Amino acid sequence: MNLTVKDAAKLLDVSEKTIYRWIKQENIPAYRINEQYRFNRAELLEWATSQRIKVAVDIFNEPLNEDTVLPTLSSALETGGVFYRIEGNSRNEVLANVVEHLRLPEEVNRDFLLQVLVAREEMESTGITEGIAIPHARNPIVQHINRPSVTLCFLEHPVDFKALDGKPVHTLFTIVSPTVRSHLHLLSRIAFALRDAVFRDLISRHALREEIMKEVRRIEMSIGQQLVAQGGEGDRR
Repeated sequence: MNLTVKDAAKLLDVSEKTIYRWIKQENIPAYRINEQYRFNRAELLEWATSQRIKVAVDIFNEPLNEDTVLPTLSSALETGGVFYRIEGNSRNEVLANVVEHLRLPEEVNRDFLLQVLVAREEMESTGITEGIAIPHARNPIVQHINRPSVTLCFLEHPVDFKALDGKPVHTLFTIVSPTVRSHLHLLSRIAFALRDAVFRDLISRHALREEIMKEVRRIEMSIGQQLVAQGGEGDRR
């Protein structure tokens, strides 16, 4: 989907003037087409997540096909699982151990998936701030996957992911998805959840799985309530 400056400003809850300032500073991922700027929705959300920029709840309100059912973050975490004390003294060692813990069909080539994740980190770190990274492939489609998942891993030792704030990473949310739409949706949900102080506290102290899942469900309920208050999926304003 090609977004205009106006669309980008609405989704990031800032003025168009701010968007142009970010373009001039070459901070925000933008494309110049026929003398006008356009944005890719997935790239824009990835960038906003890495910058810890608040996104408007409308970003969850993208029109769907009738047969499309998007995963909840809680269901994706149930599928992917929560793991503790993941070993590794470097970014690549940690990623290798995370890939081994992923709940994937036997047909999936884990070595190839690891190569994809490492290549993504080489291109641009998925480390955001406060010791959190969100490893995922730039192209989120992974063969033989029919259910999107988010795997939450807490590391035994923090490692350098070249995050924006320079802090070592202690927590990874790894997204594996069969479609771009579900990938973007889950990235949105993680970004939204990380704005919640209670959720961030649970993550920072590597809380029990049951506590984390309970808080995720509470956050999802708040998203649903906001969408209802704004008119639901039919209200695009």
